[in-house]
Amino acid sequence: MKNFVEELRWRGMLHDMMPGTEEQLNKEVTTAYLGIDPTADSLHIGHLCGIMMLRHLQRCGHKPIALLGGATGMIGDPSGKSAERNLLTEETLRHNVACIREQLEHFLDFNSKEPNAAELVNNYDWMKDYTFIDFARNIGKLITVNYMMAKDSVKKRFNGEFAQGMSFTEFTYQLLQGYDFVYLNEHKNCKLQMGGSDQWGNITTGTELIKKMTGNDAFALTCPLITKADGGKFGKTESGNVWLSKKYTSPYKFYQFWLNVSDDDAKKYIKIFTALDKDTIDALIAEHDQAPHLRVLQKRLAQEVTIMVHSEADYQAAVEATNILFGNATADQLHHLDEETFLQVFDGVERYEISRTELEAGIPPLDLLAEKTQIFPSKGEARKMIQGNGLSMNKEKLTDPQTAITTAALLNNKYLLFQKGKKNYYLVVAK
Repeated sequence: MKNFVEELRWRGMLHDMMPGTEEQLNKEVTTAYLGIDPTADSLHIGHLCGIMMLRHLQRCGHKPIALLGGATGMIGDPSGKSAERNLLTEETLRHNVACIREQLEHFLDFNSKEPNAAELVNNYDWMKDYTFIDFARNIGKLITVNYMMAKDSVKKRFNGEFAQGMSFTEFTYQLLQGYDFVYLNEHKNCKLQMGGSDQWGNITTGTELIKKMTGNDAFALTCPLITKADGGKFGKTESGNVWLSKKYTSPYKFYQFWLNVSDDDAKKYIKIFTALDKDTIDALIAEHDQAPHLRVLQKRLAQEVTIMVHSEADYQAAVEATNILFGNATADQLHHLDEETFLQVFDGVERYEISRTELEAGIPPLDLLAEKTQIFPSKGEARKMIQGNGLSMNKEKLTDPQTAITTAALLNNKYLLFQKGKKNYYLVVAK
């Protein structure tokens, strides 16, 4: 067994833990769990820190349990929320749980024959037949309202910037999460619950319940909430969350997210979101600092995370797509791009529309460049650029200002891509 706490510590993934936690982990193979609310049918990178905690836990020789909150997801965790959540239907939750299960298999070994094989559980399985009367008698009587009101997640909803209060449903969330820990402690010998620092109150409620109900010791450990160096929210882009599912965030856009983080964030994220060892990471940071403009750190971070979440093939495709925009890609590589990735690569590029009918008949290049579109202000300038070998169409030099351009040149039977110099792209769409 490796020292799990030390592993988290040097990676910057340790925020707080209860006394005795490290001693417990160093003493024996320990079962630990982390809860995920299945509020969507995909995880996003905001979940990644917690998932990496489970991954590191298993690599250090301990047993990880991923708990999907099929029951608690019907209620909504008030932690960090300024308003009541929409409640999900049972059918939606079943769908979400199935999708998330598939994603977690990229990170954890559920099929190992070793004692520390990962497990996936759903708290709906033990909550669905638990009556309210049983819950009130067996759980509700053990924790005082004063204790529950003292939790930060509750206080913030009654005081300060939000001050909106909360329903009884959300108020009971910490007891439901606490009972999950009780159940797993009893049935899976689970002694540790992990989560983000905003979960500390809910997690310690669980340890309190276990102590009162069984007299057993239980432990808590949290990771810091991930932030960006500029103070912005991690995992958010202008278009919303960065999802782990290709359905919502393509591997190209996913790769681009990591490739474009700042130097300071790259130094932090490569420790948190990869399984690279300390010596390798220290060497990469030193190499990066020698020539920051080469973005060695960002490239390795993007490579590791894209392969882990998607695949080697998806990573290679993302690199190829990136080279098309910024590197010396070939026409052949451009023709291999599917339409979705092609449009993402050239998102934001200036666009013009032309008639497919006219293109079928053939349009002289100078007419297309200066009259049908405004890529050039005049035919003279377009001719000069072509004669100077400075214009490419679909990544091939356009050398003849006379030969008509037809639909045969279209990419994905729809697009023409013109490039002036190294960085100026124009997209012509045949409609």
